[in-house]
Amino acid sequence: MKKDIHPKDYRFVVFKDMSNGYAFLTKSTVKSRETIVFDDGKEYPLIKLEISNTSHPYFTGKMKLVDTAGRVDKFKSRYKQHLQNKEKPTE
Repeated sequence: MKKDIHPKDYRFVVFKDMSNGYAFLTKSTVKSRETIVFDDGKEYPLIKLEISNTSHPYFTGKMKLVDTAGRVDKFKSRYKQHLQNKEKPTE
């Protein structure tokens, strides 16, 4: 095993799921410019997540579509003609 390849600057960081507001504290080396005051009253670096185990359909058992930045709308508009042709019965 190679020496000195693992990071040594671990610190506490808050990860926050922006779709439902769930936040958790863990150690990480990820860099962040934003901070947040966590439940314990201390300030920690903040990493924003689009989806976590509390909002992912696999873990929640609910089929909830998280549309970030209009990705679904972009897809539908891009393939609109293809989808319309597929819906039409061919004779």
